[in-house]
Amino acid sequence: MISREKEEVLAFFAEGRRYYTAKNFAKARACFEDALKRDPTDGPSQVYVERCRDLVENPPPEDWDGVYVMKTK
Repeated sequence: MISREKEEVLAFFAEGRRYYTAKNFAKARACFEDALKRDPTDGPSQVYVERCRDLVENPPPEDWDGVYVMKTK
């Protein structure tokens, strides 16, 4: 059984992923940040906040397939 707090994190993360795949990176980032408000140690949400930040500044091409390509280490 998972805690109510973790269920909320998972719900925000799932919503963020839907926005992310729809290329609505600002809304996706807000969802991932909401997940982090409930669990600041949630690694996947931390990763996606950074990815969304990058993708807002450097939008992917129209035919983007959802794969994130790191440009630096």
